[in-house]
Amino acid sequence: MIAAFAGPVIALLGRTYRWRVDGYHHYESIVASGRPPILAFWHGRVLSATLFWRNRGIVVMTSENFDGEWISQVIRRFGYETARGSSSRGGVRALVQLKRDMDAGKPAGFALDGPRGPARVAQPGAVWLAGVTGNPILPFHIEASRAWSARSWDATQVPFPFATVAVAIGTPLLVDGITPSAIASHRTRLERDLEALDLQARALVRQS
Repeated sequence: MIAAFAGPVIALLGRTYRWRVDGYHHYESIVASGRPPILAFWHGRVLSATLFWRNRGIVVMTSENFDGEWISQVIRRFGYETARGSSSRGGVRALVQLKRDMDAGKPAGFALDGPRGPARVAQPGAVWLAGVTGNPILPFHIEASRAWSARSWDATQVPFPFATVAVAIGTPLLVDGITPSAIASHRTRLERDLEALDLQARALVRQS
């Protein structure tokens, strides 16, 4: 029932947005190379990210609890596939499935700090996946000109109707190994890149 209600509402809301995008050529260059990307962002932008990247066959990890179930049903309406698991439960199984999906040519999507945070601290899953597949991580950040922010750990942002929504897409990141030091350094790099993309997206909004 939640999915049946939320899906159409989100779709209707998305049709009112005015999108401004910077860096989309990074995504196009990855696709042209034949390597599916690992899209990486902060959990607090999951709604607008779902709308922007819809209908590309992206596989995302969702938790195995009740919230994960209805979220999974909602995003399937927007052309996504799911791997069930999280950092606290079923994560290894979900990552193995994601690797199989990427080997079959499907892109993946990661809320780097999900599902419970800490906010804007990158968890290792996306970096590990990039290291074992050789596929690049594509970081991006989204900001809206007008939005409601939830009182949650991730301050989930829901853009108001007819808002300008800016998407800043960064330079792809290749991971050169899955040793603990390699994963740690790339997690730090991702956090720095997303901080810069946050500023870039806010600047795009101000220009609208």
